[in-house]
Amino acid sequence: MSEEHHYRRIKRYTPGERTNHWIIALTFILLALSGLALFHPSMYWLSNLFGGGPWTRILHPFIGVVMFVCFAVFAGHMWRHNLLTRADRQWLRQLDDVVENREEKLPEVGKYNAGQKLLFYVLILCMLGLMVSGIVIWREYFAFYFPIEVIRAASVLHAVCALVLICAIIVHIYAAIWVKGSLTAMLRGYVTAGWAWKHHRAWFREQVKK
Repeated sequence: MSEEHHYRRIKRYTPGERTNHWIIALTFILLALSGLALFHPSMYWLSNLFGGGPWTRILHPFIGVVMFVCFAVFAGHMWRHNLLTRADRQWLRQLDDVVENREEKLPEVGKYNAGQKLLFYVLILCMLGLMVSGIVIWREYFAFYFPIEVIRAASVLHAVCALVLICAIIVHIYAAIWVKGSLTAMLRGYVTAGWAWKHHRAWFREQVKK
């Protein structure tokens, strides 16, 4: 690839997709902080960020609904790019090459690699688990419809899904920092042709054909 083409810009995300992503990110942070405040007395001090315990309990589920709706829209847009392919299965078999950054040995990757796709499915499962369990334990509006055994089970499910989601987001952030240029894509919407060629070659080929 010539130097001129290397720095050519390719659109990766639309303004709407980026706005939605950062709304999800902001609501996730708010939910993580408020959720931890409600999870254990040792972290109750975090409720001060939301105006105290009562306000934390009021705001947490509403923020959760906003995150779920925004994520559902985002997932709907990204679904077709996250279908697992034969190349993805081969990519997973070569995780040692992934870790060692030997990308030239890996199969060509579409808009997202297999790791990103698996993370996508984990996020979907966590979001669904959090939403369903959150409705069950939402005292003000729904909890009284369910027996105490269901509420207890939902509370455990909610905590487990939240923990998995937090871990998944940490991995997501680490990967975005690890692969230089990923954050720029979500901030500005564009990547260089060189970046696309190196990390997502199959997607690059699709873009240059347009």
